[in-house]
This record gives sequence, C-alpha cells and structure tokens, in this order.
Amino acid sequence: MTNALADLLAANDVILADGATGTNLFNMGLQSGDAPELWNTTAADKIRALYQGSVDAGSDLFLTNTFGGTAARLKLHDAQNRVGELNRIGAELGREVADKAGRTVVVAGSVGPTGEIMEPVGSLSHAVAVEMFHEQAQGLKEGGADILWLETISAPEEFRAAAEAFALADMPWCGTMSFDTAGRTMMGVTSSDLALLVESLPNPPLAFGANCGTGASDILRTVLGFVAQGTERPIISKGNAGIPKYVNGHIHYDGTPELMGQYAAMARDAGATIIGGCCGTMPDHLRKMREALDSTSRGDRPTLDQITAALGPFTSASDGTGDDAASADRRSRGRRRRA
Repeated sequence: MTNALADLLAANDVILADGATGTNLFNMGLQSGDAPELWNTTAADKIRALYQGSVDAGSDLFLTNTFGGTAARLKLHDAQNRVGELNRIGAELGREVADKAGRTVVVAGSVGPTGEIMEPVGSLSHAVAVEMFHEQAQGLKEGGADILWLETISAPEEFRAAAEAFALADMPWCGTMSFDTAGRTMMGVTSSDLALLVESLPNPPLAFGANCGTGASDILRTVLGFVAQGTERPIISKGNAGIPKYVNGHIHYDGTPELMGQYAAMARDAGATIIGGCCGTMPDHLRKMREALDSTSRGDRPTLDQITAALGPFTSASDGTGDDAASADRRSRGRRRRA
C-alpha cells in the first residue's frame, strides 16, 4: 500500500482535513445515544453524504465514521462482534467517495479512545488494548483506508497501545490528543509531553497534534507548544468551531465560517500542516477554511496576543506548560479586545 498522505504532504504546503462527524450526523437524524458506526450498514447513503460534504468543500482528507469502532465502545450497543464488519464498511464507503473525487483525497480510518481507563489507574491492560486497536485497524485496512487516524486520546498509555497495534497491522498512522483541561489532556498530558512521546515510539506517527478540546484560540496555543519543542514532524490542528453553548436543549457552536477561515490561516502560520475542524465544523466552515488557505499568503507565526485578538480569549489561564502568568495576562487582554 502506498502512503497517500506522505505523498500529499510532499506535494503540498498545507492540507485541509475534514470537519465534524457527530455534528453532521446529528443534523441527518442520528439520535443521542445511538452508535454512529451502525449507520455504516443501515444508512450507508448518509455516510456517503457525510464524506462527500467534506470533499465538495475542498478537503484533501476525511475521517471514516468509525470513531467508536473498538469492541469496548461497540459493546455498549451489543455490537462488539461486528468490529471488523463496521470498520471495513466505514472505510469502503470512504474509498468509494475518494476514488471518484477526480483528485487525491486521503481516507483516514478514525480510531477513537476505548472509553476505558488503562492500568495502573484503571483495569484495561496494555495487551487487551493492543488487541482491540489491532482488530479495528485490520477492519479499516481491509476496507481500503489509506492511513489510520488516532484521535481524542487523553492517556499516553492508550497512545502507546494504539501505536503498537498499528505496527501489527502494518499501517501508517497519525495521532492526536485532546487538550481540554487547562491546556492539558484529561490525564494531564501537555503539548510538550506529546511532542516527546511521539519521538519515543518504535512506530511513530506520520503526523501528530491536537483535536477537539475547547475553542479555536486554545488549540492554536497548543500548536505553538508543539512547535516550541522543535519537532520536524507534521503537526495536526483540528479545532472545534468555536465554544459549545447549550441552547434550547441542544449543543451549538458559536464559531462562524469566517472565524474558522481565520483559524485555518493562523493554524498554518502557527506551524500546523494538516488543518481541519472538529465538533461543530460543517461544510460551510470548511469552504471558508479552504478559501483562506488558498487566498492568503503564509505569515509570521502569531503571538498569543494576536490569536486572542482574532479568535477570542483562551478558556483557561494556563496553557499547561507552567507559563501561567503570561497566559493569564494574555487571556485577560484577549477578553478586552473581544468586548
């Protein structure tokens, strides 16, 4: 299997990834508590439409509808025996869409966290985690995914287990964590921790970075944290479309397409190579992101002040690295600017 993403990275200064999976599927009728992966077989046309929406908006890469495709997650829906099937079909549908795009579009097999806590804090052993990730990876490989895409991880132990599993599957991969707790992951990992972790792996990812988390400002601060470690590996930034707000019984994201366009250009200038959106990011957002990346020249690396002035304040005083005083000062100044 050729490494389609490596070839795309070699030929392009920046790559536009896709947007949200869940937000788009909820708009198509998915109900809270349902397993999106089951739609790969029961609502295949909607999954094709999900993928096609990203391609039509200009994405160079999209993730498969397999985020919760491990046995641990599918067990919640009595589908733990369908791991291979659901992941394979999720990738096959993506392959169909990508192959008729008329240009190179990478199909990235989405692999989310197991939802369980690993030893020594929890009960999930390394061996069992590797087995679950390997099973999912094999299904995605059989379905024609170009690359595996680990996302929304919080614990380094789970990141390592997935890396080992992907080596067993003989598949290239990318990996992102979610820095949603004052600049750290839920399990305390900082941007510098992740930059060091990926280089310590026997099977390092082709690219690494951050996804989801909180707002667009926060993820750019995390990207700057990766860059500060001097990494030469491509950096991923897949930020949410603004901040989630609970309105009339539903979660809405306040990021406009215009804001996400600004975010995309600033993410590129900050040092990210693969740029996309996460929760709340719709095709309209992606179109503005594509437009911004194509129509603006690369600029200087933005400062924290410039980020907050353009995209709004950080959601936490701390960026997770210990430079709390400077971060708090910029946070307050960002609030004044937005007001």
